[in-house]
Amino acid sequence: MTPAGAASPHGLPRDIDVSVPHSARVWNYWLGGKDNFQVDRYFGDKLLFSNPVLRHKARACRQFLARAVSHLAAEFGVRQFLDIGTGLPTADNTHQVAQRVAPTCRVVYVDNDPMVLAHARALLTSTSEGATSYVDADLRDPDTILAEAGRTLDFGRPVALILFGVLGHVGDYDEARAIVRRLLDALPVGSYLAGCDGTVSPTSEQANERYKESGGQIYHARTPEQIAGFYDGLELVEPGVLPIHLWRPEQTGSATPRDVDEMGGIGRKTAG
Repeated sequence: MTPAGAASPHGLPRDIDVSVPHSARVWNYWLGGKDNFQVDRYFGDKLLFSNPVLRHKARACRQFLARAVSHLAAEFGVRQFLDIGTGLPTADNTHQVAQRVAPTCRVVYVDNDPMVLAHARALLTSTSEGATSYVDADLRDPDTILAEAGRTLDFGRPVALILFGVLGHVGDYDEARAIVRRLLDALPVGSYLAGCDGTVSPTSEQANERYKESGGQIYHARTPEQIAGFYDGLELVEPGVLPIHLWRPEQTGSATPRDVDEMGGIGRKTAG
């Protein structure tokens, strides 16, 4: 019997399936990363053949993450970040952006993919003044996430909750909203929600159908109204919840940003 977590012939944990495409690895491929397999590149190219805008969307999401985290750290003085659904490390990861602004920032990454966690522990290293840690947990288990994150973060001080491209993995909208609410309820007044998710469009529907055929995990795109609903009860940071290419594009020098079917924003918790 192979012990849990033992390495496969690929040098990876045994529970990593390299025969089925994985959204984090496909995303990594589109961003120019190297942490992906032939099945991910094949499927990623197949999607790009019919929807070449998807690579731009991946990059737009990464740019939005950098703008959002930088804004939270520089403009609002946030020094703690809880990043759930981390994905594979690429450039400008949450802790890198935050610690460029303030080296004392503390960041907890959460994912339940063994390959993501293996790479995160190896690559996402903190400044000596700050801290990074990694939690192996599912988004659907917010109590475990909060308990483990509390070993690194001080929930008596504001925390930025980062949910980028992860809520679409929860099929039931009411369940997704309840998860967001449970996480925010544990954070103090002055905390923030920063996130984005794909919106319903012919492009997203076609991509999801192809992904379903491949055997990969389905991502559920949502309407703009549903995505805005995740921010109910929060004070929105200007310019609000809108397509991410329109959220302060000047901060990354995108004078004429391209349209992407992804919406997001930042909201501040003002009441307990």
